[in-house]
Amino acid sequence: MRKRLVTSVRQDTPHPDHDWLNLEQLAEVEITSEDAAFPIESALLPDGRAGWRAAEPGMQTIRLLFSSPQQIRWIRLSFVETSVQRTQEYVLRWSHDGGQSFREIVRQQWNFNPDGASSETEDHRVELSGVTTLELGIIPNMSGGSAIASLAQFRIA
Repeated sequence: MRKRLVTSVRQDTPHPDHDWLNLEQLAEVEITSEDAAFPIESALLPDGRAGWRAAEPGMQTIRLLFSSPQQIRWIRLSFVETSVQRTQEYVLRWSHDGGQSFREIVRQQWNFNPDGASSETEDHRVELSGVTTLELGIIPNMSGGSAIASLAQFRIA
């Protein structure tokens, strides 16, 4: 039998205040919907407070189009839902050819419950070179209904 001890302290985690890509200078963003009170910049930029929220229910897409190909090592996504019980799914994909073709990084579901699990933060360690497009698709409620997609934080290193 082989055994390996894995510690809970991660040495390769970027410090929350630096090492993140400056998306304001490096990328253009496309979104399918946006509540004017919760613009996408609130999720992408370090000084964002309220995060992003869609203006309408249903699946939403956030696409980062890089002005030059990027090497990406780390992707952090944070979601918060304090009022509606729901199962959300997100899909994170990347492209090396300007969005002509995509490769899936992760597809994940999360159950939000305002009385318990009201937030989710996912850190994805990746080794991606030549990234021209990074796309996040969010289905806010797998059961349908009128849930609104939101994103507290989207960071890339």
